[in-house]
Amino acid sequence: MSTFNAPKGIPEYYPPDSAGFVAVRETLAEAVRRAGYGYIELPLFEDTALFARGVGESTDVVSKEMYTFADQGGRSITLRPEGTAGVIRSVIEHGLDRGQLPLKLYYSGAFFRYERPQAGRYRQLQQLGVEAIGVDDPALDAEVIAIADEGYRRLGITGHRIELTSLGDSSCRPEYRSRLQEFLRGLPLDEETRQRAELNPLRVLDDKRPEVREMVADAPLMADHLSAAAKDHYEQVKAHLNDLGVPFTENPWLVRGLDYYTKTTFEFVHDGLGAQSGIGGGGRYDGLMAELGGAELSGVGFGLGLDRTLLACQVEGVTPGDPARCDVYCVPLGETAKRRLVETAGQLRRSGVRVEVAYGGKGLKGAMKAADRSGARVALVLGDRDLASGTAQLKELAGGQQRTVGLDSVVDEARAELGR
Repeated sequence: MSTFNAPKGIPEYYPPDSAGFVAVRETLAEAVRRAGYGYIELPLFEDTALFARGVGESTDVVSKEMYTFADQGGRSITLRPEGTAGVIRSVIEHGLDRGQLPLKLYYSGAFFRYERPQAGRYRQLQQLGVEAIGVDDPALDAEVIAIADEGYRRLGITGHRIELTSLGDSSCRPEYRSRLQEFLRGLPLDEETRQRAELNPLRVLDDKRPEVREMVADAPLMADHLSAAAKDHYEQVKAHLNDLGVPFTENPWLVRGLDYYTKTTFEFVHDGLGAQSGIGGGGRYDGLMAELGGAELSGVGFGLGLDRTLLACQVEGVTPGDPARCDVYCVPLGETAKRRLVETAGQLRRSGVRVEVAYGGKGLKGAMKAADRSGARVALVLGDRDLASGTAQLKELAGGQQRTVGLDSVVDEARAELGR
């Protein structure tokens, strides 16, 4: 009989290792919630045109990496490759921008890109992202960066760095674009790269091929051609980051892979991951909402890679989360004892304690081995002799100490043992 395997390039997380993945997601989300962001749940797929317009047709994401198909109604549908376009679509559709601004939202989940699978690069990737919409304030840009940095540090990651630059605004980008295109037209680029230079010349600066990087080494940089307003905005962002105690490195070569970024642009990099060193990034996108049919409102946000952040934790020897499945492991010896311990397990769970029960008629030896594997701190053993005397055996698994407790007080005794 044939067996099935997971699709290529898709990581799976299962116990006990999944505890680390959940801890990464929840720790980053907690840092976000502390700053007043509310959760938004987005569709896994959208109209293909949303990403073509929002992300940019000249990007690799749209031109090479999207999972696009026709549904049964003949509509072109795409599995979401990123989160910002979907958030903006939802904000416009539901009028979420009509209330207090900035509108602060966060999301998490799976995103899809057709890429060559390798360590840290997956076809189904997990991200957590935020979007702060409606206020063009350098302090908000700095807050967004600081939130992500705080989340990483709460996980125990210290080997990351923040790369920062400005991609200018509508008053200086057109002139810079012309300067860059003029420079690129003088280079012996291949035809595909030459076409990219005409559509979006910034993308050529992001080319990873050594021969192209060598050719563009003397290219004009956006950071040297900022308008007075864009430069002032950038200087204020840096000042706020310094005030917040968030270290950063300026990188005028930084180009994000999505077209909508303007002004503040940043990336979180961890060199311990090798070629796939980016663990998160983002920036400001002042024209995106209007491009998608909404109001002329600016926004700033980030997307953090949960898969890569977990890899960064592993590189640094950090173990996020608690791999233990439970706190108390109940060991019934006999059917009558099982009925009583199933009831006790329910009481403990209602009081906030994680509990497992040794189902299936395991003997004492096998059940105690299962208790050790579960990561429980306490085992609660109940047999016929205990039932007759109205007691149970409470065993502290790490040290092996065991004591007899009354059945009527077993919930309180187990909770007290856990609190020691």
